[in-house]
Amino acid sequence: MKTVYEVRYAAHPEDAKAYDTSRLRRDFLMEQVFATDEVHMVYSMYDRMIVGGAMPVNEGLVLEAIDPLKASHFTSRREVGVFNVGGAGTVRVGNETFHLDFKEALYIGRGDREVVFGSDDAERPAKFYFNSTTAHHAWPCRKVTKADAVVAHMGSLEMSNERNINKMLVNQVLPTCQLQMGMTELAPGSVWNTMPAHVHSRRMEAYFYFELPEGQAACHFMGQPEETRHIWMHNEQAVLSPEWSIHSAAATHNYTFIWGMGGENLDYGDQDFAEITELR
Repeated sequence: MKTVYEVRYAAHPEDAKAYDTSRLRRDFLMEQVFATDEVHMVYSMYDRMIVGGAMPVNEGLVLEAIDPLKASHFTSRREVGVFNVGGAGTVRVGNETFHLDFKEALYIGRGDREVVFGSDDAERPAKFYFNSTTAHHAWPCRKVTKADAVVAHMGSLEMSNERNINKMLVNQVLPTCQLQMGMTELAPGSVWNTMPAHVHSRRMEAYFYFELPEGQAACHFMGQPEETRHIWMHNEQAVLSPEWSIHSAAATHNYTFIWGMGGENLDYGDQDFAEITELR
């Protein structure tokens, strides 16, 4: 197995205004989330969130404590949220083993124990997308499915944004320290997400786009409401969203995305909205 990681540093919004396309992509986009028998991750200085992916095919993959953590285990001081976006697989956390099918999630609480990802079938390997934030308390591990989720049906086909927001790893479902994750599924014919756009200066966020067909793309919008930028993204890529930035997208096809937040509070509704007509 192989672990590949990089550290991404935080940017001041005044500096980010001057970034060109390549710099925006270098600082905020995670182009490769999955690779055969590898764990890929980005350690972000935005609330110290780690965004990553594990794709076990021929062997189990250990979630290793990368050097910047200076810890015996990845979860020594961290909690982790995992979503399976591939074939069926397992996540072993210490002596517990959890089986995850497509679009099922797992919360892993803080603690000194090994985390190992595995696939049921090498021909249809699991793809485990994960977010991790620092944790002050050891909450129990728990598997969460869409049946457990708090679901908000929002938007309309007429506005091109009909969608189900599945709030899965949130404090209405299970206790966490600061991590919140969920999955938004857009209806056929709808392409816009998170519009009207918003910021939440008490939390950063990461988006992972998937179920975007080959040959299609999503245009992710970021930046301050009065100074927006965009990043074109393909299937199974992730993007970081600073606390000062909007996070929204339109695509050439409907899609699904996983959102993950970390920061000062667990209030899902803690948002500062920008009117559509105010965006620049």
